[in-house]
Amino acid sequence: MTLVDTSSWVHFLRRDGDRMVKERVGRLLQEGVAVVCPVVLTELWMGAGAEKDRADVQDLQDVLPCLAMSREVWERSYKLAQTCRTHGTPVPASDLVIAACAFVHEASIEANDKHFLTLNGYRKMDSF
Repeated sequence: MTLVDTSSWVHFLRRDGDRMVKERVGRLLQEGVAVVCPVVLTELWMGAGAEKDRADVQDLQDVLPCLAMSREVWERSYKLAQTCRTHGTPVPASDLVIAACAFVHEASIEANDKHFLTLNGYRKMDSF
């Protein structure tokens, strides 16, 4: 199971998106392992201005499994935020929550965002 971040969906959904990202996401969809979470869907809805964009996001929402944002996910995001602060690696709150969701659900992350490289480095830390 792979949680696909907004940064990769944007490339996948754009006609002129990065070819490599489009291929990675396409492969995840074909394999049936792509999932989303409520934060990713919210970010996609925020960017869906045109009718086609709204239809694309609605299709993703209708078809893909959506990981639950349990109390455990939120608690993990708080600890992850503190770890980032301690290590001097600032990360947007939305990315912290998305990563925490993936970690709790034991999903890998597909992202075209350098913050997730940092966050993946904290996946197995003892502080969790």
